[in-house]
Amino acid sequence: MTKVTLAIENISELITVAGENAPRMGKAQGEIEKIKDGVVLVSGDKILYAGDKKNAPKYEKSDDFVLIDGTGKTVTPGLIDSHTHLVHGGSRENELDMKLNGVTYLEILERGGGIMSTLRQTKEMSEDELFEQAKKSVERLISYGVTTIEAKTGYGIDDFNTEMKQLNVADRLGKELPVDIVKTFMAAHAIPEKYKSNPGEFIDIVINDYLPKIEADGRCKFCDVFCEKGVFNAEDSKRLLEAAKKHGLTPKIHADEIEEIGGTKTAADVRAISAEHLIKCSEKGVDELKEGGVIANLLPGTSFNMGDGIFAPARLMIEKGVPVAISTDYNPGSCPTENIQLCMYLACLNMKMTPAEALVGVTINAACAIDEQDKKGSLMEGKLADITIFDAPNINYVLYHFGVNHTDKVIKNGKVAVSYTHLTLPTTPYV
Repeated sequence: MTKVTLAIENISELITVAGENAPRMGKAQGEIEKIKDGVVLVSGDKILYAGDKKNAPKYEKSDDFVLIDGTGKTVTPGLIDSHTHLVHGGSRENELDMKLNGVTYLEILERGGGIMSTLRQTKEMSEDELFEQAKKSVERLISYGVTTIEAKTGYGIDDFNTEMKQLNVADRLGKELPVDIVKTFMAAHAIPEKYKSNPGEFIDIVINDYLPKIEADGRCKFCDVFCEKGVFNAEDSKRLLEAAKKHGLTPKIHADEIEEIGGTKTAADVRAISAEHLIKCSEKGVDELKEGGVIANLLPGTSFNMGDGIFAPARLMIEKGVPVAISTDYNPGSCPTENIQLCMYLACLNMKMTPAEALVGVTINAACAIDEQDKKGSLMEGKLADITIFDAPNINYVLYHFGVNHTDKVIKNGKVAVSYTHLTLPTTPYV
């Protein structure tokens, strides 16, 4: 009899997202089994059983056995934030007034603000300073139920040492905090000032100089590029991503965030694992994503913060069979929030996704968007015991009661990483 190290019993709503380790698309994205009186059994860092009480195996308790009462709770796979710009210097709260006065994202960029401001601050800060800043964000992400984070470079661009500094910090975060950090190389995040007249020349440098070094370093799993008006065109983006594949990196692409310039076709042509943003994606673009087998990684918090009321066409994507993931896009400019639960709510409210579809978007589909689906994204025997417990009777309540943190506990690799207790009020009233 296998010894059990942790058990969650009497679960009001258990959602395992069990099934194939593949993206859920079309109707399947919203088809999740909701188990009443569920049980989850963990042995070491792996799931032993997740299902209803009547079929749960008898077990032997380990010496350090932990029992959690799931009464009134919703239990899901650990949430996955598959798109962040986690490690960066400083902040950009000074841009809020500009935005409220009608200055656009690209206009702020042209004035030396936006990402250029973050580039300067990231270069100036030490690794230790960047770590302490990013640590706060990671702790917040975990507090909202996140157990795995994708983190992009891209605040060094033509300063390769700063790109490496970001990777070093991301590495340290994953080692010192109860979270997995999956790393993406994104030097092609903005055009360096000296290459403004010829962005392709910078792409050549990234291809010929940076990519061999990143391959030798071995820490990055993906390569991303900002394919957008005023940044890199579709041709240069494709050149970079094709070269990245030759260096062992899987392509991702920022596409159709502000204007549609061919990013979805590029994503399909290079067989990118995911295309990010897609706010201005057309029906043709959706068809291209479908044909290319590309996951649409949508970032509703960014649309909300940009304030123009335009959101990615999630419903059209789901109807056409494109799998949808949901992420925070945590970054210091367009989406400075670590609240993935709020982003799930915005996906429901503004992109008309159901709570079930949104949950799939931050579990198995998010896992697929970072190629972690064999280990994460669902509660199934043999997978890592990454589990989020919500202090809510069902997943619909989590997203209906918005703007608050419903996390009760976060379990990472079979161990309780976060546990919240309720406020105990004094027996005598305040005066």
